Amino acid sequence: MHTCCSGEVVIYTHRSPQKETINEDSAALFCLNNHTGVFVVADGMGGMPSAREASALAITSIHGSLKNTSLQNSSLRENILDGIEQASFRINSLGVGAGSTLAAVEINGNILRPYHVGDSMILVIGQKGKIKLQTTSHSPVGYAVQAGILDEDEAIHHEERHLVSNMLGSSEMHIEVGPALTLARYDTVVLATDGLFDNLLMSEIIERTRKGSLEAASTSLIEECNNRMLHPSIDQPSKPDDMTLILYRRSQ
Repeated sequence: MHTCCSGEVVIYTHRSPQKETINEDSAALFCLNNHTGVFVVADGMGGMPSAREASALAITSIHGSLKNTSLQNSSLRENILDGIEQASFRINSLGVGAGSTLAAVEINGNILRPYHVGDSMILVIGQKGKIKLQTTSHSPVGYAVQAGILDEDEAIHHEERHLVSNMLGSSEMHIEVGPALTLARYDTVVLATDGLFDNLLMSEIIERTRKGSLEAASTSLIEECNNRMLHPSIDQPSKPDDMTLILYRRSQ
């Protein structure tokens, strides 16, 4: 548990329980002062070369860019965008076809702005369970859900759910920057790789996140995801994968 941006933060990352190779996810908290921070998760593309290096480059590139920020809103936003672009360039320059997804938020006081590339997602959940923000995965299945062609249950079991249409390292990479959102007291922010969203339905994530302590919420999410990865059932989603999450809740 950490304290940052007038709230509490939990960060967790672990490799898939069904593999012995390294964790290909990366994550970081950059707390710039008591009220300003940037949180990032990145998922190196599994099955592609240098996946771990790609996700690590996403983190280090943003870190390097943030060193130049003046903490003004415009400067912070510009440096995050520059860091993401630099990460994509550095991953592409590896020359091995590596890639990574990325989800990041900047928090200035009670204002949040989301950035994402690929299928790592960002949620903002109110204390009563209302979804105030949900990013759309940059994938054929994600766009089909957004268009109403697939419902959530069909999407989470879809055989092409693993396909991603936008990633760091691609010459066609694009960054989706969401609108600024005012956070209320006790709103909870969730950033996570698909290791979370491929194993729990949105209603399950909301119910485990909206109430109780942040530490208890993270423990519940982690334990249930691991259980489903290890003990698949036809009645529940199950996809063994590395899993990374950041939970943040305002306390003021």
